[in-house]
Amino acid sequence: MRIGPHSIVPKVVLAPMAGVTDKPFRLLCKRLGAGLAVSEMTTSDPRFWNTDKSRRRMDHAGEPDPVSVQIAGTVPAILADAARYNVDHGAQLIDINMGCPAKKVCNAWAGSALMRDEALVGRILDAVVRAVDVPVTLKIRTGWEAAHRNAPSIARIAQASGIAALAVHGRTRDQQYGGVAEYDTIAAIKAELSIPVIANGDIDSPRKAAEVLRLTGCDAVMIGRAAQGRPWIFREVAHYLATETLLPEPTLKEVRDVLLAHLRHLHDFYGEQSGVRIARKHLGWYAKDRPEHLAFRAIVNCADSAQAQVRLTQDYFDALVAGVVPELPVAA
Repeated sequence: MRIGPHSIVPKVVLAPMAGVTDKPFRLLCKRLGAGLAVSEMTTSDPRFWNTDKSRRRMDHAGEPDPVSVQIAGTVPAILADAARYNVDHGAQLIDINMGCPAKKVCNAWAGSALMRDEALVGRILDAVVRAVDVPVTLKIRTGWEAAHRNAPSIARIAQASGIAALAVHGRTRDQQYGGVAEYDTIAAIKAELSIPVIANGDIDSPRKAAEVLRLTGCDAVMIGRAAQGRPWIFREVAHYLATETLLPEPTLKEVRDVLLAHLRHLHDFYGEQSGVRIARKHLGWYAKDRPEHLAFRAIVNCADSAQAQVRLTQDYFDALVAGVVPELPVAA
């Protein structure tokens, strides 16, 4: 799959997820096989561009090509300015968020709420595509609600506006993440468009990725929640798509080493206080399928320093590697 001048290999993409796809996680997923990693959404409001949060979200130093930055907003001219700003700060692809179902986003008429106004969608896409000389991509859902699945219409508007690739999450906004993904809707969109289409929703294994590509005819798959605590899923999918054989599960030692490196990167990137706090959700995801995971989470969530968080995590996984039940200290 190509998006403008960029070849996306392998054809498996990390989905943009607010509070998850920060720089440490994107770098990790790219290292473990993602062909493209889209940033968590950045605001189009210039009043917030110089906050610590926005500066970190716009930090792409040392990130492998192509750098894809997702922007969110409702005003065409402001989104165009945000696209220019991010390109000036390293973005090689601009992705427009019309897929987020979160209430705080949709209540401001951003994210998937934009799908309710197709004329506004057209104005936004035209403005952003004209504003920058890099490819612009778009992420949508199948519609705002079950009675209004207008993704095919939005897709036609996107292609006519010059959008370089389209990602479709196979649910309506009101479904949030419930139910099952509508691959038939995605397939209908792909059959009508000439630009690359990326299928998203419920892709949680190599076999499921291959099945979705077969069912939809899409050019690539996008993985979101299934990568939380399992960033190696990208190499597993890539290997299966290339060979139709499954890679073995990562060893406990490899899981430990991946997690510890991720922890240290979070601490370095955010600073100790924020890094420890942000790392807690990742620790829970990595450990969710392990024995005594509830006790482990209770202990590591009490760690108030980077050193303690790393030590407790290493001790826990060292015990698992040694084949013994981890001895967890009693939480204070």
